Amino acid sequence: MKLLSTLLSFTSLALSAAAASTPITIRGNAFWKGNERFYVRGVDYQPGGTSNLTDPLFDVTTCQRDIEVFEDLGINTIRVYTIDNSQNHDECMQLLEDAGIYLILDVNTPDASISRNSPRCSYNSDYLQTIFATLDEFAGYNNLLGVFAGNEVIDSENTTASAKYVKAVVRDLHRYIQARDYRAIPVGYSAADIEENRLLAAQYFDCGDDEDARIDMLGVNDYSWCGDSSFRVSGYSEKVDLYSNFSIPIFLSEFGCNTVDERPFSEIESIYSTDMSSVFSGGLVYEYSMEPNNYGIVEIVSDTEVRKLSDYDNLKAMLAKTSDPSGNGGYKNTTIVQTCPDVVDGVWESDNDIPDTPANAEKYIEDGAGSGFGIEINTLNACDEDSLEDSSSASSSSRSASSSSATDDDEEESGSSSSSSSTASSSDSAAIILAPISFYSLIPFAYIILSALFGFHLVL
Repeated sequence: MKLLSTLLSFTSLALSAAAASTPITIRGNAFWKGNERFYVRGVDYQPGGTSNLTDPLFDVTTCQRDIEVFEDLGINTIRVYTIDNSQNHDECMQLLEDAGIYLILDVNTPDASISRNSPRCSYNSDYLQTIFATLDEFAGYNNLLGVFAGNEVIDSENTTASAKYVKAVVRDLHRYIQARDYRAIPVGYSAADIEENRLLAAQYFDCGDDEDARIDMLGVNDYSWCGDSSFRVSGYSEKVDLYSNFSIPIFLSEFGCNTVDERPFSEIESIYSTDMSSVFSGGLVYEYSMEPNNYGIVEIVSDTEVRKLSDYDNLKAMLAKTSDPSGNGGYKNTTIVQTCPDVVDGVWESDNDIPDTPANAEKYIEDGAGSGFGIEINTLNACDEDSLEDSSSASSSSRSASSSSATDDDEEESGSSSSSSSTASSSDSAAIILAPISFYSLIPFAYIILSALFGFHLVL
């Protein structure tokens, strides 16, 4: 009898663990946890911001501190903008797993991302090795909900030419996932809510015959609901109409306008209602910790303590009183593929002829990326990749380069793709390779001069 009791207890624990480990899947335009509709209820999480960039999923002490707060808040998802792919994340990911919390991860870092100012130079094999290594580090965790290939790379009317490079990254991530035989990890894009091109961007990332190049999910960074607004006054109703014919999950990857003191988070009631659930699958409040941009819901006191602010109390209360819609929330089980937007100068400047995967990155897809090089690697300025990668010393130099690009403070604080100077050129790359040639060409002349001056012969 005791043996039977032990077996039943073990079975119960195993089933509980399996339930907690259920990967999130996609069907139609919704997320699913098993057979239940899953809504993202979470916060954006990057303590320190970009001014003090650290990996929040590596330090177990701070993970324990914050996961306790996540549980109290009642969330099921966090978004992290930057991690260190040279570190191990088993302990923190297990703590999140035990708390029933999923992770949406941006695979980029500020200096390894697609630069909106110089997209061609930033799309290179060193960059792909970096994000593939990040994927390797997290693909084995069942509570990885999905990854973002880019964040707010398009942030104005004149940065749409960068979209085709982000779309190439989406394709490359899908190819890598398939080649490594990982589960179907959703790959998405987190978009700035730019009135002039919000629909064009969404259509572009979900159009075309190449399924690998289409996103699986779309995040929208939307701050249009401020204070005690409403579903219609805020423009949320227009967003529901705008995205109503998409067949992928869409959610708010950032929300929480801070133009009012003590944010009431009244939008929670609309986000998790049938007003929006047929199109949107929840959202993430920006952001967890108080940083210079003044969006935090807690203030970090020490490695083991945080102080909960009034925004925290308001958010907790709204989440507690607002349930998810019953049943499937009116989701659509369709497979509509969007029509690619026309290329128009100054309006939309990316066609669907996306760049090929860099030749030198194919070996990573075939054989694996290898070890990650951490947060400090800078891959933004490899403008002449073939020249760089024909020289092993140049490749080493590229991997160890420190950050030298000037980045916009606002885009860094939101975790967006870093901007970089576009002045790097193929002549810079050529100089790296030609320098050794010039050195060796001088040796015969040195030999002649020394022989004439000192009257002896050098053995070369």
